[in-house]
Amino acid sequence: MELEVIKINNPGELNLILGHSHFIKTVEDVHEALINTVPNIKFGLAFCEASQKCLIRWSGTDEALIKLARENAMNLSAGHTFIIFLKDAFPINVLPIIKQVPEVCRIYCATANPLEVIIAKTDLGRGIMGVIDGLPSKGIEAEADIAERKDFLRKIGYKF
Repeated sequence: MELEVIKINNPGELNLILGHSHFIKTVEDVHEALINTVPNIKFGLAFCEASQKCLIRWSGTDEALIKLARENAMNLSAGHTFIIFLKDAFPINVLPIIKQVPEVCRIYCATANPLEVIIAKTDLGRGIMGVIDGLPSKGIEAEADIAERKDFLRKIGYKF
């Protein structure tokens, strides 16, 4: 077995969701879940098919995000992995419904942070071992940091 680190290309720090599924139907079902949950959502979705033709299957509502998802999925080339890039929506808006898609087995992360994916390569193929999501902790929040966090959540509409 050989380990490889794949850096996810995410210009502009878009929100993304990285997960694992088990069936080619994932692309259509995740697409439908996204558009039925957030009207007019902008997203790109790509899925690494792990049998038969082993193609990168894709869908979405935004050409630039679709291209970004396809490129990152190809770089990963890890069996039954999917990646979704979001615009004008947050993972918190769609994670519950994506987790309910019958084909979805696991969500590795949902982030806008810098992201690296640890891939294991064997004679059979490639698989995700884990992710490095963001930067290491620099300390413990102080009272001013708590106030800043609470203000931020209210500013973006997630708390009243």
